Amino acid sequence: MLVEMSPFSALRVAGLLARRGVAVNISVRAAHGHEISKQEDMSLPMYWDRKDTPLPDIPFQKALTADQQSLKQKELGSWKNLSEEEKIALYRLAFNQTFAEMKKPTQEWKTVVGGVLIFIGLTGLVVWWQRVFVLPPQPHTLKEDWLAAQAKRMIDMRINPVEGFSSSWDYEKNQWKK
Repeated sequence: MLVEMSPFSALRVAGLLARRGVAVNISVRAAHGHEISKQEDMSLPMYWDRKDTPLPDIPFQKALTADQQSLKQKELGSWKNLSEEEKIALYRLAFNQTFAEMKKPTQEWKTVVGGVLIFIGLTGLVVWWQRVFVLPPQPHTLKEDWLAAQAKRMIDMRINPVEGFSSSWDYEKNQWKK
């Protein structure tokens, strides 16, 4: 029995459907039991505590309790009849923070400095580890006795006597010129 194979593979069919705009509902998150979070509608006015826009579009609290609703009704009358606590409560219905609270400095700089110092410390540990375990030993040509012998040989050979290395050596006194 011969089975006729279709020239379209499953991936190609899915690609064609996706290009045509057919909704292919492949949700990995839903398959693993995760809920899909609700996305905010950014076209609607939202409440923000910001220094550059101190008057937000909407009040801080939209859903009011019975006490808060009675306070809002009392607000419509004369403000001279309101106590200081009621005025503050009305303010807190409209705003989450005062302007002074928004301007108050945060302690975030401590976290930033701590994170930077941790990364500098980790980088130092990596450099130390590389010097100890990865890099080869220092070549013998960088040791003090080799460098002294090389300088002596350059002086004996009178290397660059006009402006270079040997021009700083006094051959009569056998010492460096002052």
